[in-house]
Amino acid sequence: MDATGSDETVVPVYFLSDSTGISAETMGNALLMQFPDTVFERTTIPFITSIEAARDVVETLDAAMDGPVPPLAFTTAAEDHIRHTLLETRAPIIDFFGLHMERVESLLGVQGVRQPSRLHSVGDVKRYNTRMAAVEFTIEHDDGQSLRALDRADVILLAPSRCGKTPTSMYLALQHGLFVANYPLVEEDLESSELPRPVREHRERCFGITTTAERLSRVRNERRPGSSYASAGQCRWELRRAGQLYTEHHVPVIDSATKSVEEMAALVLQTLKRNGGVPSRERSKARHSPDRKARP
Repeated sequence: MDATGSDETVVPVYFLSDSTGISAETMGNALLMQFPDTVFERTTIPFITSIEAARDVVETLDAAMDGPVPPLAFTTAAEDHIRHTLLETRAPIIDFFGLHMERVESLLGVQGVRQPSRLHSVGDVKRYNTRMAAVEFTIEHDDGQSLRALDRADVILLAPSRCGKTPTSMYLALQHGLFVANYPLVEEDLESSELPRPVREHRERCFGITTTAERLSRVRNERRPGSSYASAGQCRWELRRAGQLYTEHHVPVIDSATKSVEEMAALVLQTLKRNGGVPSRERSKARHSPDRKARP
């Protein structure tokens, strides 16, 4: 934005898809992040499933071309008739599907089906059901609400309150189908040199999260302004003691102050892979057995 604060420097960005739009957003934003000094106004238009809908989008893009700043559009539309209609716009459009599909088909020697919704659909029923079961488990085990069946967890996130456990847990469950529990380290836990009893026998699946005292204090003040819970001194003490616990028990540590949820999840997955991966075949079979009863 220029020195006058004019909105004319804001670049309109459109993410277009004949499915959910998640892929277009992910790939488009990966590129836009490389331009930190540019201000973008993002609009997602999903489920463009007919020629009529595609023509409406073209009208929207063409109208935006008459505005103060030309728009930029990203599309992952898979069906050829939808893609070709969208490409009729006067607006510059980056066609991720078109850019890469023919190349992949050439390399494989096989024609792709060119159908929408295959990445985020229920097409792979087993994988979808696993992800939904992971989400249910993760919701039940959010913030230490339930301590039963922790042996079913693939990952256990440990951290003082408000360090970013919940969004990381949900991302791992929804995107990767991992069963995640997160456990808040309270003062009683932090005064001890031992890991909290409920997670002690599962240390190899634990990951510690930390942040800066300044950021933690700011986040806590949004919930309980002016409280001792949100004071900088309390935050520093909790983070220091949590760090000592992580070090003493060899718990891998991820800093939520410097990493996005996606980056934190990638580090968890990378560590699991390096350690041989989880769940083990035995735990995976037990977890999905219909006859298995949850541990109280």
